[in-house]
Amino acid sequence: MLRGSIQAPVGFRAARLKYTLTRIYAVEYIKRVESVFEIIAEPNRRAILSLLVSSQQSVGEIERQLRMPQPTVSKHLRVLREAGFVESTVDAQRRLYRLKPEPLQELDAWLAPFRRFWSAHVDALERHLDRMGHPKEVQPTPSKRKTRRKI
Repeated sequence: MLRGSIQAPVGFRAARLKYTLTRIYAVEYIKRVESVFEIIAEPNRRAILSLLVSSQQSVGEIERQLRMPQPTVSKHLRVLREAGFVESTVDAQRRLYRLKPEPLQELDAWLAPFRRFWSAHVDALERHLDRMGHPKEVQPTPSKRKTRRKI
């Protein structure tokens, strides 16, 4: 300890450490969510995830269904696998990929407050429209014909 410096009480240091660790966790969580958005922002990856929702698929099956070259499919599957969106198993000479729900559940949990926010606003709009009642059917007004004047 330096001469003349004041040492913080133990409780304060513990609280500061807890705050620091909480901030680190929050920053890492935000980075992870950002990376999730970066990963699913790519249309080919979203298409692959959509295929894997229904059943596990081999690279060849994904390639045929999406009409993508095999190297492109493999590249996107590698990104999805490293991010934890998919996992693979070996079946004879084929590698089968299936969806892992955890990253999508994390994304869904992050989106929940926004969904509640918009849901409340849409519900309020619906109530407002119901209070206004249904307007009478508007009759189309006859249009006047423009006639040319003869000079």
